[in-house]
Amino acid sequence: MNFTHLHVHTEYSLLDGSSKIQELVARTKELGMDSIAITDHGVMYGVIDFYRAAKNEGIKPIIGCEVYVAARKRTDKDSHLDSTFYHLVLLAENQTGYKNLMKLVSKAFVEGFYYKPRIDLEILEKYSEGIIGTSACLGGHVQSAILNVSYDKAKEVALRYNEILGEGNFYLELQDHGYKEQKQVNQELIRLSKETGIPLIASNDVHYTFKEDSKAHDILLCIQTNKKVNDEDRMRYKGGQFYLKSPEEMYELFPYAKEALQNTYEIAKRCNVEFEFGNTKLPKFDVPTDYDAKSYLRKLCQDGLIARYKEPTKELQERLDYELSVIEQMGYVDYFLIVWDFIRYAKDNGIMVGPGRGSAAGSIVSYSLRITDIDPIKYNLIFERFLNPERVSMPDIDIDFCYERRQEVIDYVVEKYGEEKVAQIITFGTMAARAVIRDVGRALDLPYAQVDKVAKMIPSELGINIKRALKINSELSDLYEEDEETKYLIDMSMRLEGLPRHSSTHAAGVVICQEPVMEYVPLNANDGAITTQFTMTTLEELGLLKMDFLGLRTLTVIQNAFKQIAYRGIDITVEDIDYNDKEVYELIGSGKTEGIFQLESAGMKSFMKELRPESLEDIIAGISLYRPGPMDFIPKYIKGKHNPEKIEYTCAELEPILQPTYGCIVYQEQVMQIVRDLAGYTLGRSDLVRRAMSKKKAKVMEKERQNFIYGNEKENVKGCINNGIPEKVANTIYDEMIDFAKYAFNKSHAAAYAVVAYQTAWLKKYYPVEFMAALLTSVMYNSAKVSEYIGTCRNMGIQLLPPDVNEGYADFSVSDGKIRYGLAAIKNVGKSAIKSLVAERKENGDYISITNFCERLAGNDLNKRMIESSIKAGAFDSLKGTRKQYMHSYKAIMDGIIQTKKRSIEGQINLFDFATDEETGKNQFEEQLPDVGEFPEEALLANEKEVLGIYLSGHPLEKYKEEINSLTNVRSSDFVYSEDEEVISKLYDGQEVVIGGMITAKTVKSTRNNKMMAFITLEDLYGMVEIIIFPNDYEKNKNIINEDAKIFVKGRVSIVDEQDSKIILQRIIPFENIKNNLYIKVKDFNTYKELYDQIVKPISEYKGEDKVIIYLEKEKTIKKLQNNYNVNINNELLTKLKLILGQECVKVKRILN
Repeated sequence: MNFTHLHVHTEYSLLDGSSKIQELVARTKELGMDSIAITDHGVMYGVIDFYRAAKNEGIKPIIGCEVYVAARKRTDKDSHLDSTFYHLVLLAENQTGYKNLMKLVSKAFVEGFYYKPRIDLEILEKYSEGIIGTSACLGGHVQSAILNVSYDKAKEVALRYNEILGEGNFYLELQDHGYKEQKQVNQELIRLSKETGIPLIASNDVHYTFKEDSKAHDILLCIQTNKKVNDEDRMRYKGGQFYLKSPEEMYELFPYAKEALQNTYEIAKRCNVEFEFGNTKLPKFDVPTDYDAKSYLRKLCQDGLIARYKEPTKELQERLDYELSVIEQMGYVDYFLIVWDFIRYAKDNGIMVGPGRGSAAGSIVSYSLRITDIDPIKYNLIFERFLNPERVSMPDIDIDFCYERRQEVIDYVVEKYGEEKVAQIITFGTMAARAVIRDVGRALDLPYAQVDKVAKMIPSELGINIKRALKINSELSDLYEEDEETKYLIDMSMRLEGLPRHSSTHAAGVVICQEPVMEYVPLNANDGAITTQFTMTTLEELGLLKMDFLGLRTLTVIQNAFKQIAYRGIDITVEDIDYNDKEVYELIGSGKTEGIFQLESAGMKSFMKELRPESLEDIIAGISLYRPGPMDFIPKYIKGKHNPEKIEYTCAELEPILQPTYGCIVYQEQVMQIVRDLAGYTLGRSDLVRRAMSKKKAKVMEKERQNFIYGNEKENVKGCINNGIPEKVANTIYDEMIDFAKYAFNKSHAAAYAVVAYQTAWLKKYYPVEFMAALLTSVMYNSAKVSEYIGTCRNMGIQLLPPDVNEGYADFSVSDGKIRYGLAAIKNVGKSAIKSLVAERKENGDYISITNFCERLAGNDLNKRMIESSIKAGAFDSLKGTRKQYMHSYKAIMDGIIQTKKRSIEGQINLFDFATDEETGKNQFEEQLPDVGEFPEEALLANEKEVLGIYLSGHPLEKYKEEINSLTNVRSSDFVYSEDEEVISKLYDGQEVVIGGMITAKTVKSTRNNKMMAFITLEDLYGMVEIIIFPNDYEKNKNIINEDAKIFVKGRVSIVDEQDSKIILQRIIPFENIKNNLYIKVKDFNTYKELYDQIVKPISEYKGEDKVIIYLEKEKTIKKLQNNYNVNINNELLTKLKLILGQECVKVKRILN
């Protein structure tokens, strides 16, 4: 029975298709079919993955798409007339057809997007060559006409498609999923085929692979539409028939249309699209006349080598010549010229560029071209780690730019190579293990606590899946076996796990092509950005040039700090930094690394204190080691650093390689050096060994063990034994390499990070005010970080000044050694208004009054919300008047100015026209403000919090600071999610914590069981954290959890993927319930007996509720006195006890009872 599925939705019909590509093609083969199509809704996201998977299974892939056709023109976007669109399946018959399909799908997004990406008949006709079309499902144009208009209209539509696509290239599509409408339509389609000669096909609208997947697919639809499975009014595919059916099932379903079934196979035979992988398609770089690309690159490198090294040695020249020969041989000359060009543009235009992240720093070509700024010779970085002549792959240079100006560099590239030849790159968010359990749990309407419990049982392991979690977590597997509801939740989650959930624009990736991008890949529109429909790895496989333009916030901090320094008349740049400054290393070693790139987490501070770095090499190693896995080797590294004479090397040959890292294998480059120096590998081959080890390729590693130890004459590997290293020693070294290589870090990458870390430390050491101002500017829209860094400023003795219309700028700025708060950090104050404010102030002097301010800026983006927010932030405090006076009068002032302007425009008399200059000045600057005094402190602080996100002039909790610090073990800032993958959180899931603060928001919700629970926002001195209160605890505490209540919370940490962490409440203690304990220290028990009567006498005079605790110093024991000895702690009691025992022997401690 010949049959091919030509209407198939994979996982890339996002949240609508649940057919995983690998399973789909494997099932196709299992059912005896030799071909299958991919026709996702409006997109071609998955065609390369599909093509590869099908080819691997020996299945013929047919490339297609189910497009949307606009009811009128694709450019028409009227809400009443254009909300309707039709489905149409298009299949690429050949390479021309594939190119045309890409153009149609691209233009649907770029030109026709309105609810859906839409084409129209005009562009279908233009790009119809090589394309076969079918009329699709009930949503197709022909079928819709049959159901909603008339048979004659359907016939007219069908003939039009037949005309556009050409005779024999358009088919009427029969489907039967058990719907009565389909049976009705099928009869009309058969009639239409007979009357017009347009052939038929029969298909199944495949949305999931196996029949059993209908429930999981239904849940997927609920996730898409944010509905529950029990909701009546929702999208669903009824009947459970949308799976990959066998040819036998299809022939049984359509016994009356065998020719239509056979036609699917005939179409499959016609469709022959092939993809070419690995053939690079680099754009050509325009070089000056008298040069070709090779000679121009050589000239630039030679000039750069001399500029870098003044008088290059023979070894440097040989290294450069070798690298250039590899680059030329591999065909990457234009690549380096393109990168050199846009980095040169950035530097020439004052855009900060990073020192060169990743393995590119191992290239002297990159260093000579100033693509990177880390000397690969000095830091022993390896070129083959970057570009390996024995492993052909596109070079990958990740470039960091100042994040505020990164787009300027991309714009330059777009302008240079042409808008149609440059695009950003798509990326997909997938339904990972924990996230899919939460999604499915919501769709099934299961209680939050139950779903949260299951999700939390998934270990926090990179790339973990549910199947592995069940294997390694017995608690989870027991729950799975014992609880039916949990079993169903997990089973459904496993079927959906790994599906793409949404598409977005890659943060940094840009593709640059020889020809317009849509000649190579289909395009997508994502939030206004035009992106490719293929991911970064797919583009590389197709041989296209992919660049990473990374925006690094820290570079912007460094650049802005140097700008602030320049305002003081000091002429220095990042080039002037000395990387051997002892005082900078002492700062890092002190642990006072707040704001220092890569070194500011609590764990890293502790590590730096132990490490006491003395060189950039130490920081490079520190950054490499402080990650999950290699952290286990930190004690060995520190021990080696502080006792280098005690380091033992397995063999003498290892010493020069491991000496810089005190006997530890820290870097991938060291693995390469070991196999090269001990066993005679080439550097190219050594890179292949490194890759095998890091990816845990067992077979490759075992084969290489033999080569490493015994050598391989055929492959020109000498081996350790032939180099005089005993077999046992060689085995030990190889075992150590495997152990370390799992975690070993790319030294080139760590070196770049270390340079940036040092630069920030240098600025903090020598220009702390400028550095902190730049740092605050970089986080000005993140109130938690602003609050944290303001605390850092205070600890550094740096005073923070409030925002001020006469002194301030958009950013945080430096004023007489103090930091002035940035005006742009005030809510509702736009940058264009600030620009006008500063320009007017510069031209005509300071603002004299709020009236003067409003008059001078009227019409320049000034509005009442901006004025109100500025008043609340304290930006007018330097003028005469209080915030309360301004709040009472600003509306009237602004209304008066508007009326005056209006009368002036209408030609009415303006009194100012007849006033003298002296009188005008007087009228302008003297204003009558109401005599209302000032707001109370609580209101002032609340207003600041409202418009700045933080308390600036004080804090409601300031007077409790000592108490909070002594009784808590976490801050709210510890719960803030960091997108930086290198940052290791100090929190772990389920950790018991205590935090203190005040309630600023409360939401009460009803659970599925009609019980009440609450979510409260608790604010401390550093930010906010959400507390989850489940029904039982809500009942106990509902009278306490009111806004502004000051409480301590005991609870468990709840880690949520890619979100701020939360706390699940266990207990609440109001501030007023905190108890005092009186601690009395006595030398020993004998002394206690001697002094007993003297101690008890004053205690008995001050009866109360506070416990008395005796500490016997010698015995190191604590004795709690009975409750009848409880006291009321006061100064008189403390004075009497201190006279008996001494000042240091009597202490009062606050405790959470």
